[in-house]
Amino acid sequence: MKILIVDDEKPLTEGISKILEEENYDVDTALNGYDGLQLAKKSIYDVIILDIMLPEVDGFSIVRTLRNESVKTPILLLTAKDSVKDRVMGLDLGADDYLIKPFAAPELLARIRVLLRGKGEQTEKELGYGPIKIIEHDGYVNGIKLNLTVKEYLLLEFFILNKEQILLRDQIFNRIWGFSSEAGLNVVDVYVHHLRKKLTPFHLDHWIVTVRGIGFMLKGDKEDVS
Repeated sequence: MKILIVDDEKPLTEGISKILEEENYDVDTALNGYDGLQLAKKSIYDVIILDIMLPEVDGFSIVRTLRNESVKTPILLLTAKDSVKDRVMGLDLGADDYLIKPFAAPELLARIRVLLRGKGEQTEKELGYGPIKIIEHDGYVNGIKLNLTVKEYLLLEFFILNKEQILLRDQIFNRIWGFSSEAGLNVVDVYVHHLRKKLTPFHLDHWIVTVRGIGFMLKGDKEDVS
């Protein structure tokens, strides 16, 4: 699972990142509203943790822009403001929840889990699509281990989380390799090929569909995923 933190308090951002990374979340951060908005628009995150009081672009404006552009990523507002007016405004604009500073780490983690469940996503222990399952950082088909590499695992996870939806090559690349990676975009096609080979013995390689000129989609045979 990949989480974006947008907060201009660097010590707090680093602290939250550490908490989330210890729970095996993949974390990106932004220290101002403009950078945070540009990252959030890429739709590669499972949850966005967003401060309201930010330089350049405030949190309310970010929520408004994302929802107007149909970015549906769950948003947890993180703020020192505790007035009912501010909480209601954030929720009315399209935020999913709020957490008032200071907060306890267990509460933050609990709120994130609720947002993921509310989005209809599964925890890793039950993440799956048809006969394909993810258990303890590896893939399985009908209980048989696929022995995935780290990148293959992340790719399969992203496909399952977005099953039957087209994923752009840029989206996949930014999600798995990150913005600072020196790898070329063709690495996506290489790893899709690797993942298909792992699924070939189960006759599921055709489930990873190439959308020519755009990207890829995980879409199985209707009778096998219903």
